[in-house]
Amino acid sequence: MTDLPLTALTRVRRLPHHQRTDRAALYGVIDDALSATVAIVRDDRPVALPVGIGRDGDDLLIHGSTGSDFFRRIAAGAPVCVTVTHLLGLKYARSLFDSSMRYRCAVVHGVASVVPPEEKEAALLALSEHLMPGRSADVRPMTARELAATMVLRIPLAEASVKDNAGSLVEEDDDGEDRAVWAGTLPLRVVAGDPVTSAQTAAGTPVPASIGRAAARIAASGTA
Repeated sequence: MTDLPLTALTRVRRLPHHQRTDRAALYGVIDDALSATVAIVRDDRPVALPVGIGRDGDDLLIHGSTGSDFFRRIAAGAPVCVTVTHLLGLKYARSLFDSSMRYRCAVVHGVASVVPPEEKEAALLALSEHLMPGRSADVRPMTARELAATMVLRIPLAEASVKDNAGSLVEEDDDGEDRAVWAGTLPLRVVAGDPVTSAQTAAGTPVPASIGRAAARIAASGTA
């Protein structure tokens, strides 16, 4: 597994000692996430939208409507910037200036390619398995009309940066601050609540095991 190359786009300039260049770190940030922010420049203005994500090997998968101007521009070759962030905690230092956050994040730069029709269903199933593991076995298959209305895009994970300050310190020895002021960390994590059955679901329908698997996945990662 090769390291991530350092380029003008991917080199971390602020606190560079928190940068990770191993692909395992990049894949971990992506695989522990359910969504990302995708940004492009449209008509000379930046536009950023949240999307669900999945990973297929060295590619990031996203999907949307074939009628979406945003997705059509990406499919036509508009450069994209994808950001994935896991907020792990608030760092309470003894001054506002030194207070900060703990996080893991990845930023991916690239040009997407459209998944061809013959590969689209498999790519959508890969996305579904990441977002809702096992759900595809509970529901009917996708129809030809649904497949035709959906665009799936691959973004190569070739140019990306990862920053991980999860273990960063709140304070330093001999920093001259007043130790009578409380300092520490407020940990943050994403949790899954109890499933809520829709009003139109037949009475007595059991909650499928796939819902529990999704909850367990979120609990294991603690982030989304």
